Amino acid sequence: MNAPLLAPRNARILDRTADFPILSRQVHGRRLVYLDNGATTQKPAAVIDAERAYYELSNANIHRGVHWLSQHATDLYEQGRERVRSLLNAARLDEIVFTRGTTEAINLVAFSWGRSVLKEGDEILLTGMEHHSNIVPWQLLAQQTGAVIKVVPVTDSGELDLNAYRALLNARTKLVGVTHVSNALGTINPIVQMVNLAHEVGALVLVDGAQAVAHQIVDVQKLGCDFYAFSGHKLYGPTGIGALYARHDILKDMPPWQGGGDMIHTVSFDGSTFADAPQRFEAGTPNIAGVVGLDAAIKYVQDIGLTAIAAYEQNLLDSATAQLTLLPGIQMVGTAPNKAGILSFLVDGIHPHDLGTILDMEGVAVRAGHHCAMPLMTRFGIPGTARASLALYNTEEDIAALIVGLKKAQKMFGTGHTHD
Repeated sequence: MNAPLLAPRNARILDRTADFPILSRQVHGRRLVYLDNGATTQKPAAVIDAERAYYELSNANIHRGVHWLSQHATDLYEQGRERVRSLLNAARLDEIVFTRGTTEAINLVAFSWGRSVLKEGDEILLTGMEHHSNIVPWQLLAQQTGAVIKVVPVTDSGELDLNAYRALLNARTKLVGVTHVSNALGTINPIVQMVNLAHEVGALVLVDGAQAVAHQIVDVQKLGCDFYAFSGHKLYGPTGIGALYARHDILKDMPPWQGGGDMIHTVSFDGSTFADAPQRFEAGTPNIAGVVGLDAAIKYVQDIGLTAIAAYEQNLLDSATAQLTLLPGIQMVGTAPNKAGILSFLVDGIHPHDLGTILDMEGVAVRAGHHCAMPLMTRFGIPGTARASLALYNTEEDIAALIVGLKKAQKMFGTGHTHD
């Protein structure tokens, strides 16, 4: 079974808001209350400083130059790869491929591994709570290969129906794609159990970890998954950088999916030979500064401790959930007992977009819409939700501001509820 993901309830206060320069600014004359961390996190000064220092002191192209600066930049880049390996506890450094983020990582697997392995009639098993990034690439691949997509249903509480999952697995299942933490519901899925069941029928498992790595310890060896993808910008790092973990015995046999410089051994007009993984999958000049920033971001959370972060955020989630459910006219969407810091909800008589606009005028930033999970919204029969998503720098004061904003919105729309 999974290692415990919910941390102890005696979490100390992290008090890290001062580390994030943007949190000192005002919006519409109000203190910024940033509760849109599921979309992207803010960046600590340590990450901003690391990127600036790279460009001021270390900028050069990597892997090619004999001069000192190129070798120094290469060392920084590969140091970042080791940092990602340590974050995920991958067994080998060459199991880490840098990508632009989770989306590109999933596309890499689909169009390298998938296009070379899948054939007509093979099945790809996805879940009803997947982000579009873990749906659309497989649809494109299925159209090209004749593979078939099957979907694991979601219960009313926002959990996966594991009995249905077991029933859907069969000898034709070649890949299971599953989110570690739902971006729209906060549900933490039982990855170890799902991986074990998939491996029993010979299927590989790709885990979308975009919403997990900033909030809990992730150990790919304990999870047992074959692929794990995440984005740096949801981990307090820069945009445009992320990583794919892939088991070495799988990755070493996957063909290139993009061609160009730095992914080859030799090139002639008669043909080319390719570098070993992971360089085979990193064509062209990569986002070197992004890797440096990601390195700094991972160090930042590791120095605080992901166990402490998980505990703090769990306390905040419990408090915020209790306060929201006390408000009349609030419908929570996603009530699984095992959840990360996502509060997805509806307010009677107020469209989520209107609600988001009103909250914005109070300085409170939330997300409103389908959260790139349209099939999930269809399953619940709603166009979208308002979503407040938590990070290590959020506080009880932020939750109080959200509650005040919700009460003002209800008063403006005259929904008939009264508040003290």
